[in-house]
Amino acid sequence: PKLDTKEDLCGILTTMIWIASGQHAAINFGQYPFGGYVPNRPTLMRKLIPHEDEPEYEKFIHNPQRFFLSSLPTQLQATKVMAVQDTLSTHSPDEEYLGQVHHLQSHCNSDHQVQIIFKKFSSKLEEIEKTINARNKDIRLRNRSGAGIPPYELLLPLSGPGVTGRGIPNSVSI
Repeated sequence: PKLDTKEDLCGILTTMIWIASGQHAAINFGQYPFGGYVPNRPTLMRKLIPHEDEPEYEKFIHNPQRFFLSSLPTQLQATKVMAVQDTLSTHSPDEEYLGQVHHLQSHCNSDHQVQIIFKKFSSKLEEIEKTINARNKDIRLRNRSGAGIPPYELLLPLSGPGVTGRGIPNSVSI
């Protein structure tokens, strides 16, 4: 990218902040909530889907569910993956989230302009959280609301500690 103007700098910094915060949070903190139940999202399968000319094909056609279940990882394999996903998806009790001021105040407390801009940014994040929560409750949005459909929370800005499936830390957090 070019870096000739303030707009160029703004674009570069926006991309860097997005990758280190929002994108990482969306990919990382949903691992256990969505993949911790192995049949929902198996990380490996122990059998290939058979071709029509193979002996296993008849078993596959006759009972695809049984074939699928026999292809899942062993209990030991699944438990190891679940443990890693749980660890990666866990927020630390002292996590600092995008839009929070704890660390920023100690470095920028005297710069009034920075405080004004940061307050505006934090207010926008609060609006985003309200929008996401409203969409999750909207029954017209069939992909967001209803029986068996978990609400979309991956990009809700704040979270508590533990595996919550939500929250955007200030930077990559593993």
